[in-house]
Amino acid sequence: MIRTQRLAAGVCALLAALAAGIAFPAGAVADETTATAPKVDLVLDVSGSMRTKDMDGGTRMAAAKQAFNEVLDATPENVLLGIRTLGANYPGDDRKTGCKDTAQLYPVGPLDRTEAKTAVATLSPTGWTPIGPALLKAADDLDGGTGSKRIVLISDGEDTCAPLDPCVVAREIAAKGIGLTIDTLGLVPNVKMRQQLSCIAEATGGTYTSVEHTDELADRVNQLVDRAADPVVTPVATEGAASCAKAPTLKSGLYTDREEFGQERWYRVDVEPGQELRASVSVSADRAMNPDYGVLLRAVTAHGREIVRGEAAGNGRTDVVSTGLRYPKAESDEDDAPAETVCVQVTNSYSAAAGVKTTPGMPLELTVDVVDGPSQASDVASFGLGRGWWLLGVLVLAGFLAGVLWGWLSRWRVAVWRTN
Repeated sequence: MIRTQRLAAGVCALLAALAAGIAFPAGAVADETTATAPKVDLVLDVSGSMRTKDMDGGTRMAAAKQAFNEVLDATPENVLLGIRTLGANYPGDDRKTGCKDTAQLYPVGPLDRTEAKTAVATLSPTGWTPIGPALLKAADDLDGGTGSKRIVLISDGEDTCAPLDPCVVAREIAAKGIGLTIDTLGLVPNVKMRQQLSCIAEATGGTYTSVEHTDELADRVNQLVDRAADPVVTPVATEGAASCAKAPTLKSGLYTDREEFGQERWYRVDVEPGQELRASVSVSADRAMNPDYGVLLRAVTAHGREIVRGEAAGNGRTDVVSTGLRYPKAESDEDDAPAETVCVQVTNSYSAAAGVKTTPGMPLELTVDVVDGPSQASDVASFGLGRGWWLLGVLVLAGFLAGVLWGWLSRWRVAVWRTN
């Protein structure tokens, strides 16, 4: 009887364990993490023109492969990454077949770096440039989940499969409201390609970048993959003023605005004693520009005195110019010391190429971050030497003692020489 009861209890325990396993499977937590993970699909143009040798002396395809290897090494662990190709498999002249030539080289999911690199190494420039069909398939690759979704398109030419206009495709993807961003990178300074890739990016709130060097390509793709892994921040549209007195007051956050050629845009930020203002700005050249231009970011007091500035210049090789600044507000002995109003000014020296529209203004992205500044007691020591002041004191003392000892030895040697 007792044995039967024990057997029955064991069976019940086994059934309970099985039920628990069904109700809470081991992969449930992993599945939940995957559902919220950011996704990135790298879409690479492998059309015949990628054989051209104009990227640091090598072919565009070789540059793309090298860049991809660096990107795969640096991809954050929490990013689900995939690779899709266009124009990689069909070498023929049949347009209908060539415009279907897009394939998933590596599925979007947890990254096996060795497997992904091996897949990229097999690529050889082959066929057409079906950008529109590739974008549609890439959107399907990223389907599902609640994390951020980003397509990074790298191409050296225009789409060759119209009337399926890739710009229209991008607008349709944006209209679905699935939160998918398309960033585009062009490997050739070609006006028509630039216009098409810019249109694709703008339709989904993405960016277009022109790159002509291998290291630039790797750096930019890495930035975009890292951006996908960052928490999603929704930019806030704002409108800067022509003077600080009329400027909007901004809190910490990401803001978008438009700035006309040679225009000033002013914003106000309140900085409490002991806090530090960190600001950065990026201005996008979204149309043909004359070379040699720059962006200036200044922090100014309400009375017009410049506090600090950041500036950057371009020469036509890049489509985004960015700069930043930092301003630590000193702590006050008064407990109720008021905040200081800092005027932030953004100016540019862009000029449009002949025949290019000057309105609307260029896209401007401003980041404002007001944080607690460094503790003056611990991080800022006497005479600006920081925590190295004590080391300098030790060195001075050691030098003094060494000098005294050397002087005494010298006198002793002289005395001994005279005696002899």
